[in-house]
Amino acid sequence: QPLNAQVAERLRTMIVNGEMEVGKKIPFTEIAEKLGVSLTPLREAIKVLAEEQLVELTPNRGARVLPVSVEETVALFEVIAELESLGAKLAAERMTEDELADLEAMHAEMRDYYETGNREAYFEMNSRIHAAIVTYSHNPVLLHTHQKMTVRVARVRFIAVHQNQRWEQAMQEHEDVMQAFRDRDGNRAAGIWRNHLMESGRVTVEILQAKEQEEQASGAVAG
Repeated sequence: QPLNAQVAERLRTMIVNGEMEVGKKIPFTEIAEKLGVSLTPLREAIKVLAEEQLVELTPNRGARVLPVSVEETVALFEVIAELESLGAKLAAERMTEDELADLEAMHAEMRDYYETGNREAYFEMNSRIHAAIVTYSHNPVLLHTHQKMTVRVARVRFIAVHQNQRWEQAMQEHEDVMQAFRDRDGNRAAGIWRNHLMESGRVTVEILQAKEQEEQASGAVAG
């Protein structure tokens, strides 16, 4: 990968994981030093993130990480639930035995991370599994459409993973969809996966709404 693409990938991870503060001006020099790169590839990477709607670029004022809104989250999960449920249906029907074995291995590794409470490693493997299921649908149009949304969805999905009750429930949903894949039951896989995404969306929206109410209450007290 070109250097600016590598930098963009690192910045995406930092945004998804919450390492870059939302709404605040991005400290270019500080970030460049942290990543060990010059300002040029960093600026190019920021432009890419702006196109992905993760960052807002303002002439003569720098850039800032865009906040995750309730409205955007609702809209994202409405779309991604349908895309990924279709991916799960087609994957159950079309994936090869080798691809199913790859999913089994990733699923087992993710379960280990869940059981040891390693959220960061769990989330990384979780994202790989979601992407693999769409890949194994063997539908290039679906794959291309999904890839364009992946980062924005990962960012909001990461919020839900940090809610303990949802984490346990999500792990069970992964177990259920794996059984549907083993049974080659496309319709059951699609239903499980649609509910999985919609429930993650519901929990994320609740978290964001609570945060908004908290910020509004703090602002009223400060005022």
